[in-house]
Amino acid sequence: MDWLNAIQWPAMLVTVIAAWLVASQRKLRRNWGFWLFLLSNLLWIGWGLHDRAYALIFLQLCLAFLNIRGTQKNRTDEGINETSEQRR
Repeated sequence: MDWLNAIQWPAMLVTVIAAWLVASQRKLRRNWGFWLFLLSNLLWIGWGLHDRAYALIFLQLCLAFLNIRGTQKNRTDEGINETSEQRR
């Protein structure tokens, strides 16, 4: 098994850890979660290039955009303390 094929396992692990951290109520943990998600996006893109999984690559680019947005929203705490009335 070559190392590019093995990338899927660390990518999966980083993705799970990132999801756990993003669900935290602590801002620092959420921030780490978004950055780990970005790392996982890069790992998945690397694996997708190796396996010619172009839909996966496109998905990871879209998710990376959302993770960048998440890091910026987390920086300002935008959306964290809003009530449901303010969101409408």
